[in-house]
Amino acid sequence: MLYGGAAGGGKSYLGVSWLLWSALNHQGSRWLMGRAVAKTLKETTLNSFFDAASRIGMVANRDYTYNAQTGQITIGASTIILKDLFAYPSDPNFDDLGSLEITGAFIDEANQVTAKAKAIVGSRIRYKLDEFGLTPKLLLTCNPARNWVYTDFYDPWRKGALAPHRAFVPALVTDNSHISPHYIENLKRLTGPDRERLLLGNWDYDHDPAALMAPDAIMDIFTADQVPEGKMAITADIARYGSDRTVIMLWSGLRVLHVTVMDRNAITEAAAAIKQLAEQEGVPRSRIVVDDDGIGGGVVDLLPGCVAFKGGGKVIGKGEYQNLKAQCSYELAAHVNDGLVAWEPDSYHEEVSTELRWVKRDKVDSDGKLRILGKDKVKEGLGRSPDFADAMMMRMVLELRGDPVGSDYLRTKGKRHRREQVTEQIRDHFRKIAR
Repeated sequence: MLYGGAAGGGKSYLGVSWLLWSALNHQGSRWLMGRAVAKTLKETTLNSFFDAASRIGMVANRDYTYNAQTGQITIGASTIILKDLFAYPSDPNFDDLGSLEITGAFIDEANQVTAKAKAIVGSRIRYKLDEFGLTPKLLLTCNPARNWVYTDFYDPWRKGALAPHRAFVPALVTDNSHISPHYIENLKRLTGPDRERLLLGNWDYDHDPAALMAPDAIMDIFTADQVPEGKMAITADIARYGSDRTVIMLWSGLRVLHVTVMDRNAITEAAAAIKQLAEQEGVPRSRIVVDDDGIGGGVVDLLPGCVAFKGGGKVIGKGEYQNLKAQCSYELAAHVNDGLVAWEPDSYHEEVSTELRWVKRDKVDSDGKLRILGKDKVKEGLGRSPDFADAMMMRMVLELRGDPVGSDYLRTKGKRHRREQVTEQIRDHFRKIAR
């Protein structure tokens, strides 16, 4: 169950109270209290637990004990285990949770953990369930976010199509009768998306007029079964020795089939990884696109015949774009908005969706050539480099070049052109009526 929405709705207090009640009433049970970062878990959610215990008259070291070293709370014969659920590169499969058996779990601020972390925790709920007559339960809480909590819970819920084993309960600050009116007044002073999310509990908070891709269209790429497979291709955004990340994507048509992320690598290692993937999947060099800006040029040199992507270079064909990167970004946006791009891997959904939302037009009020927000500004907003979005953007070079035999892109472009013609005809009709 996801209890999610505005700030101040009592989400953390609900979660820790449920764990406390469950541990007390099912002696000998074992529960998990999780959050993305251990430090934050101890500074926030754990303090909510202490508060909840105090409110019902429980005293530390008499009615329960907390061991800071082991990260465990003991209540009689029951245990609540504190867990850091951050997706560390050193443990991508959460092997640390591998031998864990629990009776139930609560994940606070679930939007900050990955869908895989949530799934792994859920798979560990099996301890003494039959003995206590319980079904597995996983409680999630969060503020509105446009990642897996949106696609798995909120969006299906509002459409009346939520999976039968899931439940969603919307949270508002006014649901909490114990909240201070001063807290609500502070929320009312917020502006923009923060006000929409934290005061109003609006899950569709991020409609930025500068954004090139619709939020719903971005989330649809993870369930886009309608996108057909096609010619194989590889795109690679190159980094070196801890400077950003190297991201290598394998495509079938406009479906991303596989992604390789290298956190620390030499140019030769990146080139070797691309070459091996191309040989395994039968991808010709003419359909391998490699970032040629900066150190990526070294990989291009090691893969003769590949397509060297120069983001600051000239546009392909005609178009009022500042450079090739801007042209490809607009082209990617058009394909995503039209439901023509799919993402098959079950990982990196949050990173991809967040980065695509940062593909924005720069200088919106300018009448000059179309620009996109510079990488420095995007990195400042994201807190990292948009490596996934860049690797997806580069795939558009192959679409813009087209296929002499007749590509899917040309057919798609024809469909968009016809749709634009119909739209213009409708506008003309109403203009005539208005006159």
